[in-house]
Amino acid sequence: MDLLDDARALQGDLVQLRRVLHREPEVGLDLPRTQERVLEALDGLPLEISTGTRTTSVTAVLRGGRGGRGSVGAAHTVLLRADMDGLPVTEQTGLDFAAQNGAMHGCGHDLHTAALVGAAQLLSRHRDHLAGDVVLMFQPGEEGWDGAKVMVEEGVLDASGRRADTAYGMHVFSCQKPKGRFFSKAGTLLAASYKLTVTVRGAGGHGSSPSTARDPITAMAEMITSLQTMVTRTFDVFDPVVVTVANVQAGSRHNIIPDQARFEATVRCYSPATYEKVPAALRRVLEGVASAQRVDVDVAVDPEFPMTVNDGNEVAFGAEVVSDLMGEDRYETVTHPMAGSEDFSYVLQEVPGAFIGLGACMPGTDPAAAPMNHSPRAQFDDAVLADAATIYAGLAVRRLDKARLDTAAAAAGSEAR
Repeated sequence: MDLLDDARALQGDLVQLRRVLHREPEVGLDLPRTQERVLEALDGLPLEISTGTRTTSVTAVLRGGRGGRGSVGAAHTVLLRADMDGLPVTEQTGLDFAAQNGAMHGCGHDLHTAALVGAAQLLSRHRDHLAGDVVLMFQPGEEGWDGAKVMVEEGVLDASGRRADTAYGMHVFSCQKPKGRFFSKAGTLLAASYKLTVTVRGAGGHGSSPSTARDPITAMAEMITSLQTMVTRTFDVFDPVVVTVANVQAGSRHNIIPDQARFEATVRCYSPATYEKVPAALRRVLEGVASAQRVDVDVAVDPEFPMTVNDGNEVAFGAEVVSDLMGEDRYETVTHPMAGSEDFSYVLQEVPGAFIGLGACMPGTDPAAAPMNHSPRAQFDDAVLADAATIYAGLAVRRLDKARLDTAAAAAGSEAR
């Protein structure tokens, strides 16, 4: 079985699918055109396909010929996940297949989807060699819509008839890593996140006489800067917290002090202990500034995603698969977690597995200077699609083989005792 050669033969079709998806991105949990294209791409494969009721998800189960459900000794199910949604960003790449509908695949989910379709084709071609079942999870709503959580609630982890034993996800990056470099780490790979929403209520007045008003804008400005100081004075530098204010709303004219101001921030952290401490620390600072500035404040700290925590054994296994199939120079163990968040964390809370990154920066581009994921100028080289499909498929094939051998060894040991 040569998965890489087979995947390279699919490269042209995968590029075409990726670019079709890229031209018409959809946002959120409802992706009808994307779902339709995925179903078309999977048509004719020996898959048991179901779709979501609360989302336009696609779940496909492939029964292995060497131990799928119903076979003697069936012992393992592997889940492979790809997210499908785009971002509410107007694309500025200038590509000839750029989106024109005001949304954008600025995080590479179009590549994830095409690569998992490629893996479905590879695994279907080699299903007689599969020592178990594979669940293919095509997920809407990763970008802040809890799509993975919805699919877990709808039963994706049990789609094969038994709870998935292992789960793998993959994510491309337009920057930071060289094209074709796979990377990950054991333990926390991605941060947990909160959404912070703050409404400051004062008393408006004339801009020429601020002493007669209670200015919510100056209070808001102090709050924003105080949050940055709070981070370094409250939390261990080796267990950091990131607070980024990215949405500020206040006022109507240059000479009118408004009654109200509002801002939103994203808050990231990397350990359960810090995650528990964050809401109280935010409220303490914001309420303290409000009191000093004679304004009122409403603070909402809403949990978004848990930390994405990789199982150490599964990360080591993934590194071995990449090294065997691609070469040892194609995998890197990173030292520190990244500040991004991922709802694949909901899957990894239930099932041991690993989330693996893949560099996809454009040729001739310095990874350190390339526009980052979520930028309206972010570009991803779809030359990595065959490699991504190979690793998706290779993880499933080899993990099922490993489970079969482990089960046989355990049975032999039991008989010997």
